[in-house]
Amino acid sequence: MKNFIFTIIFFFAALSIASAQQQPHNTQFMYYKLGYNPGFAGSQESPCVTCIYRQQWLGLDGAPSMAIASFNMPVANQRVGIGANMYRHTIGITTMYNIDGAYAYRVRLGNGMLGMGLQASIRSMEHDFQKTTSTQPKADDPSIPASTRDKFLFNVGAGAYYDSDRFYFGLSVPRLLKNNIDYADSDVIISREVQHVYMMGGLTFPLNETLKLQPQALFKYVSGAPIDLDANVNLLIQNRYVIGMTYRLGGDKTSGLGESLDLLLAAQLNRNLMFSFSYDLTLSNIRDYTTGSVEASLHYCIGKPDPAREYVNPRFF
Repeated sequence: MKNFIFTIIFFFAALSIASAQQQPHNTQFMYYKLGYNPGFAGSQESPCVTCIYRQQWLGLDGAPSMAIASFNMPVANQRVGIGANMYRHTIGITTMYNIDGAYAYRVRLGNGMLGMGLQASIRSMEHDFQKTTSTQPKADDPSIPASTRDKFLFNVGAGAYYDSDRFYFGLSVPRLLKNNIDYADSDVIISREVQHVYMMGGLTFPLNETLKLQPQALFKYVSGAPIDLDANVNLLIQNRYVIGMTYRLGGDKTSGLGESLDLLLAAQLNRNLMFSFSYDLTLSNIRDYTTGSVEASLHYCIGKPDPAREYVNPRFF
């Protein structure tokens, strides 16, 4: 029973370390903008597929892991964007499957395009209490369910995303409905989904003919929780390679150092394919139990390159 209680405590502690947010985060947010903002759909000018895998807190049993597949494309002469996200997220005894569908209407604004997007999502939350270990037979403890508990949730969201050759900015609330997410048999609601507000932005500064500096950030806000921030600086080399660093706020109050310091490496492998890898050095007190977190991604854009560009829709920005 002690280990069962520890698993539950670990689950909520992990959410707390992630700034009390119910949504999982990923280091390579700049390559997964559709996961945060439906207004991003169609902004890459050709159909693009993104696959991401993240393993958080290596060496820690029950630590979060996430597998993502994302797709978006423009239609109607770049005026409309459509997209979809699918992911599987696990933490402790909980597994969540999610499907998002996004639609964005895009209009010319100055030197860039503004996408105004809507999103609908379906999620399945599963809790398998038999994955816990106990000091006595689980059959003798009526507080441990003998089978998996499931819950399906529907939600809607909205966002706006503006991009040009020099900068981008986005503001979104991907889930507006405050669904009941507990398993109580009574009418009393113990826990709900909460609204997450995301604000992202980035700039490109040419340093010379071969180097560009790209600072960018992702703000995350949840009512009743501290504001979270991922602050990133990337160096783009010859429009083919990226080396970057990210600092993530959060962590715990005792260390005061934040959640992590992250190294990012990326390379355009050919005209259509890009690969990126990141490693998170944990700064919070949980660093005593883990060797860090890793994340890898592949990005493939379909089509022929723009005559003015060497590559099809480089994903570096």
